Amino acid sequence: MKNIVYFDLETQRSAEEVGGWDNISRMGMSLGVTYSTQRGEYRIYAEKQVNDLIADLQRADLVVGFNNLRFDYQVLYAYTTLDLRQLPTLDLLVELHHQLQHRLSLEAIATATFGLEKTAQGLQAIQWYRQGKLLELAEYCCYDVKLTRLIHEYGVQHRQLHYHNRFGKKLTVPVNW
Repeated sequence: MKNIVYFDLETQRSAEEVGGWDNISRMGMSLGVTYSTQRGEYRIYAEKQVNDLIADLQRADLVVGFNNLRFDYQVLYAYTTLDLRQLPTLDLLVELHHQLQHRLSLEAIATATFGLEKTAQGLQAIQWYRQGKLLELAEYCCYDVKLTRLIHEYGVQHRQLHYHNRFGKKLTVPVNW
């Protein structure tokens, strides 16, 4: 069975706190989550387990994420000398951006395709981390991984995704994953 690893992470600091989006590697990982199709389970990684997270990604036949090339991997570069871009990776945001010539949010796709909304936003995740609310943080990150997985599986099966544009209109985009 092919081991697809769905992946997301949250950070300790915002872009503003580290001097902007050019300093993503300074944000620090608060928590990372994977879902492995081979294991059929989620795994949650605290910062002290970041090497285990990276090893999990390395064992994947395919890593699937949403903005993982520009964001999540950049955060992880603070913890490894590996070039994570060499991993077999499908970044759903990058693929959709190539087709549409504009960025979509995970929520715009999940809402239009499944009627599901995200449970919070990234800045809330940083607050939960600082408040020691690790259960809320883990649930949020797991849910984003679940949405990513649902979107990918839907795209594979139906060869299309739905999304809401900035005017709220539901549109469809073909995908070839």
